[in-house]
Amino acid sequence: MTDNTAQILSRKKEHLELCKTDEVLFKDKTSGFEHYDFVHSASTEVQIEQIDLSKKFFGKKVSFPFLISCMTGGTSEGENINLQLAEVAAELNIPLGLGSLRFALGTNEHDEHFKQIRSAAKTVPLLGNIGGAQIVKMKSFKELFHLLDKVESDVLVVHFNPLQELLQKNGEANFKGIKKSLEKLIKQSSFPILVKEVGSGISKKTAQTLLDLGVAGIDVAGAGGTSWAGVELLRNKQKDENQFWDWGLPTSYCIKTVAELKKKNKFMLIGSGGVDTSFDVAKSLALGADFTASARIILQSLVKEGQNGVVSLINDWFEDVKRIMFLTDSQNLRSFGKQKLIEKKDCF
Repeated sequence: MTDNTAQILSRKKEHLELCKTDEVLFKDKTSGFEHYDFVHSASTEVQIEQIDLSKKFFGKKVSFPFLISCMTGGTSEGENINLQLAEVAAELNIPLGLGSLRFALGTNEHDEHFKQIRSAAKTVPLLGNIGGAQIVKMKSFKELFHLLDKVESDVLVVHFNPLQELLQKNGEANFKGIKKSLEKLIKQSSFPILVKEVGSGISKKTAQTLLDLGVAGIDVAGAGGTSWAGVELLRNKQKDENQFWDWGLPTSYCIKTVAELKKKNKFMLIGSGGVDTSFDVAKSLALGADFTASARIILQSLVKEGQNGVVSLINDWFEDVKRIMFLTDSQNLRSFGKQKLIEKKDCF
């Protein structure tokens, strides 16, 4: 193990421990979901038992429009968490995002672990993950593609995290050439490429730029949940009075505005960032997301209640989603997104 790899793994362990707590939440900024209400339909004719929440995720049919977001990787505990979540994902038949695979580039040390994850996940979609700051420095993507083949990944996620890199001790805050590198990666990849933020959101303008480059999906990962600026400030012992802690675009705003691009662009839109309740899930879908995603609350549920707790949590969420669809006269997911929300300011 190189010194650099050891440093990465140590940092990942610190990230994991902090994300088990509520210390890393945004302080004042929220996801914005609380500003919306559902439009109640007193004349609903929906047959709730016939609501089908299954959906295709890059060609594979899954049971819910939800994925366990990229969370952790690299540490021994992180590997165990991914194995447990792989079993959860298989039981629920939903996609699973893996943490950054950067630690496994150029080594066979983790091959057995990846085999175990794929075995535990069975046939559900797996999302491999690498940082935008890393692809900028890659002269060739051969090693990355080889690693994704070993993971048996279905999708490659490239995470953009300029704020986190900016505040991280020894962070890589040089994204010069990121768009050119991403375009090159897309052209050479046999995997669908999905770009996600990590808590600061993706604007409509940035989303259009990414779509023009050829990305197959966008995860807005907006502000309102875990503040990765906060994570790094806590690690640096600089948490007091730092205004960057709450930097970012609220998740609801990102979903609503980026969804407008679907009129002229074909892509998968994932809404994440502060998706912590069944109503957050439902509002994300109603605002235009194809899928929703969560990470921190899933991690906390796993730590406190084990795999059965996570399975129950997600099943309960989607029972509520069905109830909300019933009450808004939405027989299917397609009709659910059409004028089923109202901003609270318009109610008074």
